[in-house]
Amino acid sequence: MSESGLQQARDKMAAEGVDPVAIEVFTHYYRLVESGETGMVPESTIDPLDMPALADADVPDEVAADAIGRTVVVKLNGGLGTSMGLDRAKSLLEAREGLSFLDVIARQVLAIRKKYDVRLPLVLMDSFRTREDTLAALAPYDDLADADLPLDFLQNKEPKLRSDDLTPVTWEKDPTLEWCPPGHGDLYTALRGTGLLDAMLDAGFTQVFVSNSDNLGAVPDPRVAGWFASSGAPFAIEAVRRTPSDRKGGHFARRKSDGRIVLRETAQTLPEDQEALRDLSRHQYCSTNNLWFDLRAMKDELDRRDGILGLPMIRNVKTVDPADSSSPEVIQIETAMGAAIEVFEGSRTIEVGRDRFVPVKTTNDLLVLRSDCYRLDDDAVLHQQPDEVPFVDLDKPYKLVAGFDERFPEGVPSLRRARSLVVHGDWTFGGDVTVVGEAVVGEEGSSGRVEPGTVLGA
Repeated sequence: MSESGLQQARDKMAAEGVDPVAIEVFTHYYRLVESGETGMVPESTIDPLDMPALADADVPDEVAADAIGRTVVVKLNGGLGTSMGLDRAKSLLEAREGLSFLDVIARQVLAIRKKYDVRLPLVLMDSFRTREDTLAALAPYDDLADADLPLDFLQNKEPKLRSDDLTPVTWEKDPTLEWCPPGHGDLYTALRGTGLLDAMLDAGFTQVFVSNSDNLGAVPDPRVAGWFASSGAPFAIEAVRRTPSDRKGGHFARRKSDGRIVLRETAQTLPEDQEALRDLSRHQYCSTNNLWFDLRAMKDELDRRDGILGLPMIRNVKTVDPADSSSPEVIQIETAMGAAIEVFEGSRTIEVGRDRFVPVKTTNDLLVLRSDCYRLDDDAVLHQQPDEVPFVDLDKPYKLVAGFDERFPEGVPSLRRARSLVVHGDWTFGGDVTVVGEAVVGEEGSSGRVEPGTVLGA
């Protein structure tokens, strides 16, 4: 049945106009799923990884300036932020001071261009769900587009597969839910398929900086660009030391069999290895998803492999309608772009400051970003104010952005002197609330109002 399922999936993708190479990449992973491959990385096959720090690197100013002038910035912008209740590009959400994530990204790039007198193109990897709104939001920045490169390109899409027979799922209630993105590992396939890799090389660029659009700490920094250019590495990822909030996330390790650096995601960790995954003293570094790659090395490797890098597979089991647990169970085949680190011999990692890793995955993160834990300067660069950002845990009424905004109508609390803020129940916050040290508001099922000017935790 699976052979028929594969052909059905290939036909469905072809009918949608999906790039033929992307169909071959999908076929590669379909065969792995068919054979029972899980993509798991057992703890017994890896060792912990140590690495140098950017703070210790010697990067002369002229090297940094030259390197940023040969760099293209790519931002992953395909996400809708559905887990936060959004139905359009997550990057359109207000980040700070009336500016969206896209506003901040555009201003960061424009500021660096002006300061270093470089081209520094910005290219967004959009999805079919985010493209239209994104390009409309960036239209006011009429000097943002590069003369030789487009402002965006589309990531590919693939069919969700029924878990019982590996055929493409049908969902007449909403046919768009029959499709899913192939994970951000599709970046390389999409860059090649759209001709952008060749266009970047033809325009004289030598390296690419890639990061998530919801991480405003990921500034295309000339110092990091200079470090990468000087390293001679074909591929590199910025890493940060893991904190308790990173326990459930992926981490770097070194594979025992060949010494290659690998990035093990949570979904690739066996149940019996979860404790080792959470051990911050053993696996000390996690990925920022800020990565750098050499354009020529990437093109040569993709050409050598006929467009299939063969990244480790992530097999995600979900329901076709994420909001309906009774809908058919499906398999989504994904890859992570950071996993390409194991493809290239000589790949590197480097420890960077936590200021380069400010992801917003939940409204907990959004509260910290909008607070006085950060300052946005004239170049749209975020500056972390306290030595460590506080731990925030908001109850269910705050989980969606609409509910979050309703409960902070006069602005978010001051968190600069906070270690943690935990809110139980449903509380509306007045203006000028300050959190000091550790604060807990309410208890399960409680509700009320935190009056303006309240100092919590003192």
